[in-house]
Amino acid sequence: MHMQHSFLDNGSEPGTVYGVLLNDRATVERLAPQFDSAPYKAAPKAPVLYIKPRNTFAADGAVVQIPAVPGEVRVDATIGLVIGRSATQVSVDQAMAHVAGFLVVSDLTLPHENYYRPAVVQRNRDGFCPMSRMFHDEAGFDLDNATLSVTINGERAYERSFATLVRPAAQLLADVSAFMTLAAGDVLLLGPGEGSPLARAGDAIRITVPGLGELSHSVAEEELA
Repeated sequence: MHMQHSFLDNGSEPGTVYGVLLNDRATVERLAPQFDSAPYKAAPKAPVLYIKPRNTFAADGAVVQIPAVPGEVRVDATIGLVIGRSATQVSVDQAMAHVAGFLVVSDLTLPHENYYRPAVVQRNRDGFCPMSRMFHDEAGFDLDNATLSVTINGERAYERSFATLVRPAAQLLADVSAFMTLAAGDVLLLGPGEGSPLARAGDAIRITVPGLGELSHSVAEEELA
């Protein structure tokens, strides 16, 4: 059952949460041979977006149910930009002035490796987007050089740096706002890193962004009605 949670400062849920694919250089390099073949013959020029709808929203401490088959879920841990005021065709220089704060996000997906079809079944299950409360630009926090770590059952499972983004935050926001308006309360995720870890039923996950904050949730096997 979906429950209301307040993630934003005004006690509301986010509006629309937009994910972005292919925003880590290592992923793009690994997939380059695929992009050079049919049907596209080249890597995408514009950001490749998908939506995490309201049924996926879950709060810090959530227990996320996953299907017995495949019995595992990929933890695409990332940072979300919370839009503070409407952004349409903003410049890179002005982009971050439209951001009210940041979320630590566990963008869960059933493992898949197809970038040519929307992964609705894999990414949009109930509870598949745990989000922290909103954090603000803490003193000394450098988003473009931020790091993130994932621990599973207390063991360090993954680390990434946001310095390897194809489009850093301001560039991504500018490029997305070039073709669509982001409204106040919307969230733009900076995208998964290369080699995200897998979690299985019973696992406890903690995502930490030093200098910003953290998010914890667990994974359980789906209870069939």
